[in-house]
This record gives sequence, C-alpha cells and structure tokens, in this order.
Amino acid sequence: MPGIFTVSLDLELYWGVRDARSIASYESNLRGERDAIRGMLQLFDEHAVHATWATLGFLFYKDADELRRNLPEVLPDYRRQQLSSYRYLQEHAWNTADDPYHFAPEMVELIRDYDGQEIGTHTFSHYYCLEDGQTLEAFRADLKAALAAARSHGIPIASLVFPRNQSNQEYLAVLDELGIACYRGNENAAFYTPRNQREQNLIVRASRLLDSYINLSGYHTYALEDCARSRPFNIPSSRFLRPYSRSLAPLEGLRLRRIKRAMLDAATGGRLFHLWWHPHNFGANTARNLACLAEVLGYYGYLRERFGMQSLNMGEVANLLEDMHAGQA
Repeated sequence: MPGIFTVSLDLELYWGVRDARSIASYESNLRGERDAIRGMLQLFDEHAVHATWATLGFLFYKDADELRRNLPEVLPDYRRQQLSSYRYLQEHAWNTADDPYHFAPEMVELIRDYDGQEIGTHTFSHYYCLEDGQTLEAFRADLKAALAAARSHGIPIASLVFPRNQSNQEYLAVLDELGIACYRGNENAAFYTPRNQREQNLIVRASRLLDSYINLSGYHTYALEDCARSRPFNIPSSRFLRPYSRSLAPLEGLRLRRIKRAMLDAATGGRLFHLWWHPHNFGANTARNLACLAEVLGYYGYLRERFGMQSLNMGEVANLLEDMHAGQA
C-alpha cells in the first residue's frame, strides 16, 4: 500500500485565540488570514493536494445576531469563564457590517469549491474538552450545533479536530453517535499528551518547539492497520507546520528537513503522515509561509512520482479505514 500524505487545518479566526490574545495584538494575522487561505487553496490545487478544513461552527453564520439565534440549549460552564466563547458572545457587541475576525461563510463556500477540500468540524464554539467545568452533555450539545450549522450550508461532516488538541477519550462515543467518522489525535510522546491550558507548562511547550527542529520524538508516521482498529478512527497528527519566525529564521532548514524526513518515512514505509496548522498562522509573513508550504507540497509531488504516495483528506482516509476495519472484523 502506498504512503499517505494528509493535511488538516484548524479554521477558527479570532475565536481560536480569543482567550489568549486581544484582537489588536494579533490583528496582522487575522487581517491577513483570508489572503493566506486563498494562497493555500491555490497551492493545494496546483499540487493536487487534498486537505481537511476543520471549521468552527460559529464561522458558518453571517453575523452575531444570526449566531445567537442558533445557540445550543446546554452551554459549557468552565471554571475559568474567560474560556467560554458563549460568554464572549454575550458580553461583546461589534460592527457586523465589516467583521473579518468572527464570521466567514464566504470562505467556507470558497473552500468547498475546490476539488479535494473537505469541510470538517472544529466544534461549534471552540469547545475545550479537558477544561474544568465542562461536561459530556455540553459537548454533545455543542457538537450538534456545529453539525446543524454545516447542514444549513448543505455540508455533511465526517471529520473532527479537537480545539487545542484536547482530545478526550471519554467523548469519542459522541462522535460515533453523531456520525463523525474520524478525528485527529495527538502524537505519541509525553509532551504531546492532551492537556488543559493549566497543564501547558514551559517544559512542555519548549519540548514541542525543539521537536519541530530536532528529532526528539520520532517521525510520527502511522500504519493504516493501527488507525483502522476502532471507530471513530484516529488519524493522528505527525507534525505542526510552525509559521515563519524572524528570531528562528536561521533554523528554517532544520524545520523543513524534519518534515521532509518524516514524509519520506511514510512514503517508503506505506504509512500515513499528517501535517496540520491554523490558517491564521499564515496571516502574517504570508509570502514566506506560503513559500515554505510550496516547498513541502513540491516534496510531496516528488514522493508521489518516486514512491506513489497519495494525498487524501481526513474523510477520504476514514473511507479507506472503514474498508480495512470491515476486513479486520
């Protein structure tokens, strides 16, 4: 079986960083995000790369008034209330006539117009599954609202990405219950273990940063037989595509080599490599970030020609795993 190159993106606009940054402090990224998305789509199209856009349910609505009419009945009661996007929605009023930060139905439609691009879900509200105070019932309600938002655009949802990679094993049954076939799990290393925000200490963050440049934890490529063992299917992350950093620019070669070596391992071993990032990561230094992506996709093209590597989005991988799962039964 040929290796598989999978790409997923966490499309969330300001909702994804709202509890950590002000709009003013992150405005260049947010303002540039739409142009970055257009550039990514063009590159995916040029290189015949399929991708999953795990899209926050809030983004499907045109403004705050429409969103407020479609909130779930059960809301999370986080112990740290600043984590709640619902609380933010209640406490803030903003000009919806020109709002690049909170809503993007036109971008959802643009993405779905491109071949091979899958719209997945990133929950409705950027729901945190490991934070104190939230519950299984609230998660189910949030996810139902996300699916309803997508259905209002005629989009079925098969794939999920947990916000902040807080995958909660106790919640997987809800995905299966609601018809979600797969999710993006975490790399198998101690510093990638799912954690809540309080547990994201300096050592954990520094280890992940260093691992982006130096191979501390392995290639994180995966045998499809392992991914196919149980539903919903775990299609784990292999590597976060970190955005360009001026302070780390001298290490760019190491960052790309780290990614390419893992891709090569997947291509030659018939395994899966899963690359991910947030579109807003590319909103600043957009040209440099797109150039880096172009090099990664160009390398995928080489691996496709040399070893037959395939590009599949998460939903397409799940279809393949479903066939394998049936064969394992």
